[in-house]
Amino acid sequence: MIRVMTMFVLLFSIFSVCAETALLTPQSTKCTREGLQKMVDEYLDALEKGNPSLMPLAGQAQYMENRNEVLLGQGIWQTPLAVDFNRSMLDIETCQTFTEIIHTSSDHPYVIGTRLQIEDDKISKIVSLVADQDDWLFNAEDYLKYSSQERWDILPVEKRSDRQTLLDAANAYFDTFGDYSSFSKVPWGTPCARIEGGMYTNPNNDPNASCTVGMPKDSSVPIINRHFLVDVDMGAVVGMVDFREDKRNPDVHTFRMENGKLRYVHAIQVCTIQPNCGLPPFKAKPQ
Repeated sequence: MIRVMTMFVLLFSIFSVCAETALLTPQSTKCTREGLQKMVDEYLDALEKGNPSLMPLAGQAQYMENRNEVLLGQGIWQTPLAVDFNRSMLDIETCQTFTEIIHTSSDHPYVIGTRLQIEDDKISKIVSLVADQDDWLFNAEDYLKYSSQERWDILPVEKRSDRQTLLDAANAYFDTFGDYSSFSKVPWGTPCARIEGGMYTNPNNDPNASCTVGMPKDSSVPIINRHFLVDVDMGAVVGMVDFREDKRNPDVHTFRMENGKLRYVHAIQVCTIQPNCGLPPFKAKPQ
């Protein structure tokens, strides 16, 4: 009897450890860069054709546009949209993607940031921030010009940061808006360039440029509802957030780190209440 009980306890312990390991194991066993990129490609093809049914959608797929749930086929999906430039980050651990999309080839330009959630090789959720005229520092032509010039390739292993380091950097950056003491926790790099809506902090390609230009020193703006995805291979972390309160100024920041330091920061922010989010045009000044 003792032997039977001992065997039971041993088997139960092994099962418990295996169960705990399964719960802690990320979804990387289900997702690959190739598989996620295929989902992105199918999304972009559907967007260009204005036909969401071309995507491999899950049965109860949800579409969110500027923080509001919208029926697929409505919103930005009402007409075909040429994709003049795009760049994607792929999170194999959480089966998410993020794509920066720029449209300039019509009389209604857009800059769009879209997150896809993938489950069982289907798109279960699409979250898009669709920025256009009157949104934060909006200039799609300049966004296209400067973003397309930057190098966001797969990093050599020795230049990469781990997942937690990337998340810590993004959180420290967001924390700075509510508490400037967090400024010193951000791994600022040199050179570093920032795009916000289309405004670029390093148009002259200064090798000593810094992303600290224009960072608020007396801000008390909380950055809430933070949702992240991480592409370790690309040295990128994406944070979809809200400034101040729910749905007021939905925003997405994309960060690129090389050798543990910030290299690029991109921001797309939708202004739901006032043009340019109620702020005067920003002019970068060296600090």
